Amino acid sequence: MMNEVLLVLENEQVYPGALIYAGEYARRTDAKVTFLMLVAMSFSTPDAIGVKRNTLHKIETRVGKLLAELTETFIQKGLEVSSALKIGDPSQELLKFLADRPSFQAIVWGSGQDFASTGKIKGKHWLQNLSGNLECPLLTVSRRAK
Repeated sequence: MMNEVLLVLENEQVYPGALIYAGEYARRTDAKVTFLMLVAMSFSTPDAIGVKRNTLHKIETRVGKLLAELTETFIQKGLEVSSALKIGDPSQELLKFLADRPSFQAIVWGSGQDFASTGKIKGKHWLQNLSGNLECPLLTVSRRAK
């Protein structure tokens, strides 16, 4: 069974430090890297998809180009990669993504923020709320305070 590492990115934001970390981790453990871009969007009404169709298309185009660029840099370094885009509630989309795949050896959160500094959900980021239920380690890569 091949090792796999999941690099979780959010809302079209990519922290270069997370890319470096995930790449080095994959090289050291001979792992495949999967990029997962989660874009938050509410579909609270039944007609929301129809109304947001143009927005969804624009997101898919932008993120598709971004993921292609990111995966190409990893391929050039000799790493096996795949990528996916999920739009909706980030926590639900991550759980659905994980349920459909074999276990990852590690998940790298690539937003560049500290969990404590996100100011979301009682001071916690949604991924931190899920971290206790994950089957593998969650590695966070954040910017150092100046």
